[in-house]
Amino acid sequence: MTIHELKEKFVEKRSYAIEDACQLLDFAKQTYINNEISLKEFRNVIRELEEIGAQNIDVFFESAVKAEA
Repeated sequence: MTIHELKEKFVEKRSYAIEDACQLLDFAKQTYINNEISLKEFRNVIRELEEIGAQNIDVFFESAVKAEA
């Protein structure tokens, strides 16, 4: 699966286009958890998304919380 195919799947499910790579990363996780894509597809998509700058929102949130403390 490519990023393009993942975007198409997102539009199919959500009925609107996605532009944010981080949001697409989150969607990739959801599709993997729901067994809609294989582990191999998930790894490939995650690698592609990280190459274009997507960051794990959970890690970003945890860093922000630690910075506030």
